[in-house]
Amino acid sequence: MAMLAPDRLDRFARHIVLPQIGGAGQVLLAGAHVAIAGLGGIGSPVLHYLAAAGIGRLTLVDNGAVEASNLQRQTLYTERDVGHGKAVAARRWLAGFDSAINAEIGDYRLDQVTAPGFVAGADLVIDGTDNFAARLAISDACVAAGVPLLSAAIGRFQGQVGAFAGHLANEPCYRCFVGDAFDAEDCDTCADDGVLGAMAGWTGSFAAMQAVRVLVAPQMGEAQWGRLHLLDGLAPAMRAMRISKDSACKGCGNLVYPHTSSQRKLGSLSDPADNA
Repeated sequence: MAMLAPDRLDRFARHIVLPQIGGAGQVLLAGAHVAIAGLGGIGSPVLHYLAAAGIGRLTLVDNGAVEASNLQRQTLYTERDVGHGKAVAARRWLAGFDSAINAEIGDYRLDQVTAPGFVAGADLVIDGTDNFAARLAISDACVAAGVPLLSAAIGRFQGQVGAFAGHLANEPCYRCFVGDAFDAEDCDTCADDGVLGAMAGWTGSFAAMQAVRVLVAPQMGEAQWGRLHLLDGLAPAMRAMRISKDSACKGCGNLVYPHTSSQRKLGSLSDPADNA
Protein backbone atom coordinates (compact mmCIF):
# COMPACT_ATOMS: atom_id res chain seq x y z
CA MET A 1 0.00 0.00 0.00
CA ALA A 2 1.22 3.50 -0.85
CA MET A 3 2.35 5.72 2.00
CA LEU A 4 1.48 9.33 2.74
CA ALA A 5 4.24 11.90 3.10
CA PRO A 6 4.74 13.34 6.61
CA ASP A 7 3.16 16.67 5.70
CA ARG A 8 0.11 14.88 4.31
CA LEU A 9 -0.18 12.79 7.48
CA ASP A 10 -0.32 16.00 9.48
CA ARG A 11 -2.79 17.65 7.12
CA PHE A 12 -5.25 14.74 7.27
CA ALA A 13 -4.68 13.71 10.87
CA ARG A 14 -8.32 14.34 11.81
CA HIS A 15 -9.40 11.91 9.11
CA ILE A 16 -6.84 9.31 10.00
CA VAL A 17 -7.93 9.05 13.63
CA LEU A 18 -11.45 8.16 12.48
CA PRO A 19 -11.68 4.34 12.50
CA GLN A 20 -14.10 4.53 9.56
CA ILE A 21 -11.34 6.10 7.43
CA GLY A 22 -7.93 5.58 9.04
CA GLY A 23 -4.64 5.61 7.21
CA ALA A 24 -5.77 3.05 4.65
CA GLY A 25 -8.84 5.08 3.79
CA GLN A 26 -6.83 8.27 3.44
CA VAL A 27 -4.50 6.49 1.04
CA LEU A 28 -7.55 5.46 -1.01
CA LEU A 29 -8.71 9.07 -1.13
CA ALA A 30 -5.25 10.23 -2.19
CA GLY A 31 -5.28 7.73 -5.03
CA ALA A 32 -8.80 8.51 -6.22
CA HIS A 33 -9.83 10.32 -9.38
CA VAL A 34 -13.14 12.17 -9.10
CA ALA A 35 -14.78 14.02 -11.98
CA ILE A 36 -17.09 16.91 -11.07
CA ALA A 37 -19.66 18.12 -13.60
CA GLY A 38 -20.84 21.65 -12.89
CA LEU A 39 -19.02 24.13 -10.66
CA GLY A 40 -22.00 26.10 -9.40
CA GLY A 41 -24.04 25.94 -6.23
CA ILE A 42 -23.51 22.20 -5.80
CA GLY A 43 -20.06 21.93 -7.33
CA SER A 44 -18.66 24.63 -5.04
CA PRO A 45 -19.08 22.77 -1.71
CA VAL A 46 -18.33 19.46 -3.42
CA LEU A 47 -14.97 20.80 -4.58
CA HIS A 48 -14.28 22.48 -1.23
CA TYR A 49 -14.76 19.30 0.78
CA LEU A 50 -13.26 16.79 -1.65
CA ALA A 51 -10.15 18.93 -1.95
CA ALA A 52 -10.07 19.20 1.84
CA ALA A 53 -10.44 15.40 2.03
CA GLY A 54 -7.29 14.92 -0.03
CA ILE A 55 -8.68 13.52 -3.27
CA GLY A 56 -5.58 13.07 -5.38
CA ARG A 57 -6.95 13.85 -8.83
CA LEU A 58 -9.88 15.98 -9.95
CA THR A 59 -11.45 16.66 -13.32
CA LEU A 60 -13.51 19.88 -13.26
CA VAL A 61 -15.86 20.83 -16.11
CA ASP A 62 -18.17 23.82 -16.47
CA ASN A 63 -18.67 25.91 -19.61
CA GLY A 64 -20.16 28.91 -17.80
CA ALA A 65 -18.73 32.21 -16.62
CA VAL A 66 -19.13 33.65 -13.13
CA GLU A 67 -22.01 36.11 -12.77
CA ALA A 68 -22.76 38.43 -9.86
CA SER A 69 -25.97 36.52 -9.11
CA ASN A 70 -23.88 33.34 -8.58
CA LEU A 71 -22.16 34.73 -5.50
CA GLN A 72 -25.27 34.18 -3.37
CA ARG A 73 -24.57 30.42 -3.35
CA GLN A 74 -21.46 29.58 -5.39
CA THR A 75 -18.84 29.96 -2.69
CA LEU A 76 -15.84 29.13 -4.88
CA TYR A 77 -15.93 32.61 -6.36
CA THR A 78 -15.40 36.22 -5.35
CA GLU A 79 -16.24 39.53 -7.01
CA ARG A 80 -12.95 39.52 -8.89
CA ASP A 81 -14.02 36.28 -10.66
CA VAL A 82 -17.15 37.82 -12.21
CA GLY A 83 -16.90 37.56 -15.98
CA HIS A 84 -14.24 34.85 -15.87
CA GLY A 85 -14.73 31.17 -16.68
CA LYS A 86 -15.82 29.03 -13.74
CA ALA A 87 -13.43 26.18 -14.53
CA VAL A 88 -10.40 28.49 -14.59
CA ALA A 89 -11.50 30.26 -11.40
CA ALA A 90 -12.06 26.91 -9.67
CA ARG A 91 -8.59 25.68 -10.60
CA ARG A 92 -7.12 28.95 -9.32
CA TRP A 93 -8.86 28.41 -5.97
CA LEU A 94 -7.68 24.80 -5.85
CA ALA A 95 -4.07 25.73 -6.58
CA GLY A 96 -4.11 28.12 -3.63
CA PHE A 97 -5.80 25.59 -1.34
CA ASP A 98 -3.75 22.46 -2.05
CA SER A 99 -1.08 22.52 -4.75
CA ALA A 100 -0.53 18.76 -4.40
CA ILE A 101 -3.87 17.91 -6.02
CA ASN A 102 -3.69 17.08 -9.72
CA ALA A 103 -6.47 19.03 -11.48
CA GLU A 104 -7.67 18.95 -15.06
CA ILE A 105 -10.28 21.47 -16.24
CA GLY A 106 -12.61 21.83 -19.18
CA ASP A 107 -14.93 24.63 -20.28
CA TYR A 108 -16.94 22.54 -22.74
CA ARG A 109 -20.63 21.61 -22.65
CA LEU A 110 -21.41 18.10 -21.45
CA ASP A 111 -23.57 16.14 -23.87
CA GLN A 112 -23.76 12.72 -25.50
CA VAL A 113 -20.60 13.50 -27.50
CA THR A 114 -18.38 14.96 -24.76
CA ALA A 115 -19.57 13.03 -21.70
CA PRO A 116 -17.69 9.77 -22.48
CA GLY A 117 -14.36 11.58 -22.51
CA PHE A 118 -15.26 13.41 -19.30
CA VAL A 119 -15.95 10.22 -17.31
CA ALA A 120 -13.10 8.17 -18.81
CA GLY A 121 -10.60 7.08 -16.17
CA ALA A 122 -12.61 8.41 -13.22
CA ASP A 123 -13.31 6.33 -10.13
CA LEU A 124 -16.41 8.39 -9.36
CA VAL A 125 -18.43 11.10 -11.12
CA ILE A 126 -20.39 13.77 -9.26
CA ASP A 127 -23.04 15.53 -11.33
CA GLY A 128 -24.16 19.00 -10.29
CA THR A 129 -25.24 20.24 -13.72
CA ASP A 130 -28.44 22.23 -14.18
CA ASN A 131 -30.24 20.48 -17.04
CA PHE A 132 -31.60 17.00 -17.67
CA ALA A 133 -29.98 16.57 -21.09
CA ALA A 134 -26.51 16.89 -19.56
CA ARG A 135 -27.45 14.70 -16.58
CA LEU A 136 -28.71 11.89 -18.80
CA ALA A 137 -25.68 12.13 -21.09
CA ILE A 138 -23.39 11.83 -18.06
CA SER A 139 -25.40 8.92 -16.69
CA ASP A 140 -25.28 7.03 -19.99
CA ALA A 141 -21.52 7.60 -20.23
CA CYS A 142 -21.00 6.37 -16.66
CA VAL A 143 -22.95 3.18 -17.35
CA ALA A 144 -20.99 2.51 -20.53
CA ALA A 145 -17.65 3.09 -18.79
CA GLY A 146 -18.52 1.24 -15.57
CA VAL A 147 -18.11 4.35 -13.41
CA PRO A 148 -20.42 5.03 -10.42
CA LEU A 149 -22.34 8.29 -10.30
CA LEU A 150 -23.51 10.61 -7.55
CA SER A 151 -26.21 12.94 -8.83
CA ALA A 152 -27.13 16.05 -6.83
CA ALA A 153 -29.76 18.72 -7.50
CA ILE A 154 -31.37 21.67 -5.71
CA GLY A 155 -34.35 23.96 -6.08
CA ARG A 156 -35.80 26.54 -3.72
CA PHE A 157 -35.59 24.82 -0.31
CA GLN A 158 -35.19 21.26 -1.59
CA GLY A 159 -32.18 19.11 -2.40
CA GLN A 160 -31.56 15.56 -3.52
CA VAL A 161 -28.51 13.32 -3.71
CA GLY A 162 -28.65 9.89 -5.33
CA ALA A 163 -26.03 7.15 -5.78
CA PHE A 164 -26.24 5.21 -9.04
CA ALA A 165 -24.32 2.21 -10.37
CA GLY A 166 -26.35 1.11 -13.37
CA HIS A 167 -23.42 -0.88 -14.74
CA LEU A 168 -24.01 -3.41 -11.93
CA ALA A 169 -26.66 -6.11 -12.01
CA ASN A 170 -29.81 -5.11 -10.09
CA GLU A 171 -28.62 -1.53 -9.55
CA PRO A 172 -30.32 1.44 -11.26
CA CYS A 173 -28.83 4.27 -13.26
CA TYR A 174 -30.01 7.89 -13.19
CA ARG A 175 -32.09 7.29 -16.32
CA CYS A 176 -34.01 4.56 -14.44
CA PHE A 177 -35.00 7.30 -12.00
CA VAL A 178 -36.12 10.09 -14.35
CA GLY A 179 -36.92 8.18 -17.56
CA ASP A 180 -36.39 9.34 -21.14
CA ALA A 181 -38.75 12.30 -21.25
CA PHE A 182 -36.10 14.69 -19.95
CA ASP A 183 -33.55 14.36 -22.76
CA ALA A 184 -34.63 17.81 -23.95
CA GLU A 185 -32.58 20.86 -23.02
CA ASP A 186 -35.41 22.68 -21.24
CA CYS A 187 -35.36 22.62 -17.44
CA ASP A 188 -36.50 24.76 -14.53
CA THR A 189 -33.69 27.03 -13.34
CA CYS A 190 -32.68 28.82 -10.15
CA ALA A 191 -33.24 32.10 -11.98
CA ASP A 192 -36.88 31.16 -12.52
CA ASP A 193 -37.66 29.43 -9.22
CA GLY A 194 -35.08 30.78 -6.78
CA VAL A 195 -32.92 28.82 -4.34
CA LEU A 196 -31.71 29.35 -0.79
CA GLY A 197 -27.92 29.68 -0.88
CA ALA A 198 -27.44 27.55 2.22
CA MET A 199 -29.54 24.81 0.60
CA ALA A 200 -26.90 24.49 -2.08
CA GLY A 201 -24.26 24.21 0.64
CA TRP A 202 -26.14 21.49 2.51
CA THR A 203 -26.79 19.45 -0.63
CA GLY A 204 -23.26 19.78 -1.98
CA SER A 205 -21.68 18.98 1.39
CA PHE A 206 -23.86 15.88 1.70
CA ALA A 207 -22.83 14.81 -1.81
CA ALA A 208 -19.18 15.21 -0.83
CA MET A 209 -19.71 13.06 2.25
CA GLN A 210 -21.39 10.39 0.14
CA ALA A 211 -18.42 10.53 -2.24
CA VAL A 212 -16.03 9.81 0.61
CA ARG A 213 -18.31 6.94 1.67
CA VAL A 214 -18.13 5.42 -1.81
CA LEU A 215 -14.38 5.84 -2.16
CA VAL A 216 -13.44 4.27 1.19
CA ALA A 217 -16.22 1.67 1.32
CA PRO A 218 -16.90 -0.49 3.17
CA GLN A 219 -15.30 1.27 6.16
CA MET A 220 -18.07 3.91 6.31
CA GLY A 221 -20.78 1.42 5.38
CA GLU A 222 -22.33 0.40 2.09
CA ALA A 223 -22.24 2.79 -0.85
CA GLN A 224 -26.06 3.01 -0.90
CA TRP A 225 -26.51 2.42 -4.62
CA GLY A 226 -30.01 3.18 -5.76
CA ARG A 227 -30.74 5.29 -2.68
CA LEU A 228 -32.06 8.81 -3.22
CA HIS A 229 -31.75 11.16 -0.25
CA LEU A 230 -34.24 14.03 -0.15
CA LEU A 231 -33.31 17.14 1.84
CA ASP A 232 -36.00 19.56 2.99
CA GLY A 233 -34.69 22.93 4.14
CA LEU A 234 -38.02 24.24 5.38
CA ALA A 235 -39.02 21.39 7.70
CA PRO A 236 -36.03 20.78 8.14
CA ALA A 237 -35.82 17.05 7.50
CA MET A 238 -34.25 14.28 5.45
CA ARG A 239 -35.71 11.08 4.07
CA ALA A 240 -34.54 8.42 1.66
CA MET A 241 -36.18 6.33 -1.01
CA ARG A 242 -35.04 3.34 -3.03
CA ILE A 243 -34.89 3.58 -6.83
CA SER A 244 -35.53 0.31 -8.67
CA LYS A 245 -33.69 -0.77 -11.78
CA ASP A 246 -35.81 -0.45 -14.93
CA SER A 247 -35.30 -3.53 -17.09
CA ALA A 248 -36.45 -1.52 -20.12
CA CYS A 249 -34.07 1.39 -19.43
CA LYS A 250 -32.20 2.35 -22.58
CA GLY A 251 -29.22 3.39 -20.46
CA CYS A 252 -28.60 0.21 -18.46
CA GLY A 253 -31.40 -2.28 -19.14
CA ASN A 254 -29.65 -4.25 -21.87
CA LEU A 255 -26.18 -4.61 -20.37
CA VAL A 256 -24.48 -7.98 -20.03
CA TYR A 257 -23.31 -8.57 -16.44
CA PRO A 258 -20.94 -8.64 -14.72
CA HIS A 259 -19.56 -5.41 -16.12
CA THR A 260 -15.86 -5.42 -16.87
CA SER A 261 -14.07 -2.14 -16.46
CA SER A 262 -10.58 -0.72 -16.30
CA GLN A 263 -11.58 1.27 -13.23
CA ARG A 264 -9.99 0.39 -9.91
CA LYS A 265 -12.11 -1.81 -7.68
CA LEU A 266 -13.96 0.27 -5.14
CA GLY A 267 -14.68 -1.75 -2.03
CA SER A 268 -18.44 -1.38 -2.42
CA LEU A 269 -18.36 -2.51 -6.05
CA SER A 270 -16.79 -5.90 -5.43
CA ASP A 271 -20.06 -7.70 -4.64
CA PRO A 272 -23.32 -6.13 -5.85
CA ALA A 273 -25.32 -8.45 -3.60
CA ASP A 274 -23.89 -6.67 -0.57
CA ASN A 275 -25.65 -3.48 -1.64
CA ALA A 276 -29.20 -4.78 -1.85
